[in-house]
Amino acid sequence: MEAATQLALRLRAAANDRLAGHEPLLLAVAPILTLLAARALHAAAGHVADRGLRTVLITLVMAALKMVPGVSAYIAAQKSKVVEQLQSGSGSAKKNLRTELPDVGVPDKVIDDLQVLKDKDVKWQGKCSGTVYIAGSESDGHFALINRAYSMFSHTNPLHQDVFKSVAQLEAEVVAMTAALLGSKEKASGGQICGNMTSGGTESILLAVKTSRDYMQSKKGITKPEMIIAESAHSAYDKAAQYFNIKVRRVPVNKEFLADVKGFRRCINGNTIMMVGSAPGFPHGLIDPIEELGELASQYGICLHVDLCLGGFVLPFARKLGYPIPPFDFSVKGVTSISTDVHKYGLAPKGTSTVLYRNHEIRKHQFVAVTEWTGGLYVSPTMAGSRPGGLIAGAWASMMSVGLNGYLESTGQIMEVSKKIQKGIDDIPGLFVIGKPDMTVVAFGSDVVDIFEVNDIMSSKGWHLNALQRPNSLHICVTLQHTTIYVEFLQDLKNSVDTVKANPGPIKGGMAPIYGAAGKMPDRGTVKELLVEFMDSSC
Repeated sequence: MEAATQLALRLRAAANDRLAGHEPLLLAVAPILTLLAARALHAAAGHVADRGLRTVLITLVMAALKMVPGVSAYIAAQKSKVVEQLQSGSGSAKKNLRTELPDVGVPDKVIDDLQVLKDKDVKWQGKCSGTVYIAGSESDGHFALINRAYSMFSHTNPLHQDVFKSVAQLEAEVVAMTAALLGSKEKASGGQICGNMTSGGTESILLAVKTSRDYMQSKKGITKPEMIIAESAHSAYDKAAQYFNIKVRRVPVNKEFLADVKGFRRCINGNTIMMVGSAPGFPHGLIDPIEELGELASQYGICLHVDLCLGGFVLPFARKLGYPIPPFDFSVKGVTSISTDVHKYGLAPKGTSTVLYRNHEIRKHQFVAVTEWTGGLYVSPTMAGSRPGGLIAGAWASMMSVGLNGYLESTGQIMEVSKKIQKGIDDIPGLFVIGKPDMTVVAFGSDVVDIFEVNDIMSSKGWHLNALQRPNSLHICVTLQHTTIYVEFLQDLKNSVDTVKANPGPIKGGMAPIYGAAGKMPDRGTVKELLVEFMDSSC
């Protein structure tokens, strides 16, 4: 012990002798500067690890270039030109907007004015990817039924449960009926599935992410939350990450364009709150390996959200019809939440979705309760306070009027047409289908022609398809609107491919050059700025 003390004293004396010639202030500041430098290096290393060295270097180079006199102004001018072209292609420019109330109300003229505006919309019947999921015209049949249901309850608001008890019951029944389709009756679900209605898939996703964040904070004390998603996961998860200050770890899809479970495992750490699987994913219509992700979530004690916004009202029925559908719902161990849109294949009015949770312990973290407001005690289940009871009634009316037999029939129709479209695309020389579609989304690309030029030709024929990237491709989301027009679609697609083969190059006013350039542009920050400028000028 004495020897150790003597050694410590000698080391202390040696250190003091060595530092005696230095400025005391320097000695005090140096450790602080070293600590700051270490933290900066650590942050830079983390930035490189998250985004990749190439992306970080490109961002730094672009930032330096923008500091050169004249370069920033040139880039701004070029961005303005692109935004103008995007506006001309989308018809989104604001023109002839009414900016003031009429001096005297015109009740007799309002409906006529609305009809004039409505008549300017493009012809959507049968020619849009997704968009409208109900068959027929908006003035009769199922449309008329849900419109009537909406009008009966258009004045109601579930915020006032003491007044509109009927709407509270309708919402509870929509949630329960949806949950029953997604495994709530299975023993493996735990028997506590619960949830709420929302305004759409994005709100359902936002709530599921927020709830998972708060649940994991209470369970594990995580204060710097991270979530793991495949690059094919819907952009709503990026929106949730920005809203709720969550770090996104984005994993490339595997060669089958599915979530890479091994890649997910490598991203899990002490800050991971959740993973996301899609059934199916929006881009390619493929179901991620939910069962394997569930095993991973259970092993590490983290949340797993399944995005069934597209598949919730198709996959249960497709499975009953004999299609090879892998596990995807609450019967899978590890799944903690599910989002499902009723306004897609549930054939409900726009603005109706559900978010479901495995149990009430998790869902409680979705709610916001305020006790110190002078307006009284306040508690709200979803992001919105006031909510349209008419939409809830419309969703209930849709589900009750269609029933299990109706959903089986409609699923059979759209699945059959989807397979015919898939085969038809495979038969067109120069095109290939991406992956092996599990449901009603068929994505396709080409190694022979510019697929975005094909899209421009299809647009000129009245079709509205979705343009995708990585790889450059298009997709059609098949609905009941397509069951009578799919042959025309395939013929127009073949003719469009032949046209581009014979006359390659962009058409006047087409979007192909912009889509192509955006996909190849290494500086994603500039692409993001373009999107923001376009949105700012469009709404």
